[in-house]
Amino acid sequence: QVELVESGGGLVQAGGSLRLSCLASGFPLRSRGMGWFRQAPGKEREFVGWVSSSGTATKYADSVKDRFTVSRDNDKNLVFLQMDSLKPDDTAVYYCAAARPLSAGDQIENYVYWGQGTRVTVSS
Repeated sequence: QVELVESGGGLVQAGGSLRLSCLASGFPLRSRGMGWFRQAPGKEREFVGWVSSSGTATKYADSVKDRFTVSRDNDKNLVFLQMDSLKPDDTAVYYCAAARPLSAGDQIENYVYWGQGTRVTVSS
């Protein structure tokens, strides 16, 4: 059974950093691009970042570019989201997701497996 479990969320002050992890099981992680999305209260779920199956390519939303970094360790079935220079606007529940084979990027409809999310709160 496919499972994605996020961890690492919490409360941090503006300007601080957090590292989210996503542990995947039930499917070969190295076969899929992986994405991170977030959903703030009262807003739609939005794309944050994507990493290719090999880890050699990434893509980011403009709002997080140069602050967030997506990476992965296929041997350990882990995907990471390093978040630096956090802002109050980054407050949201963050979700890890696995893309359809051979798909990539920011289109939410390309993602087929989702985690339960981890909450990030950035105080001003």
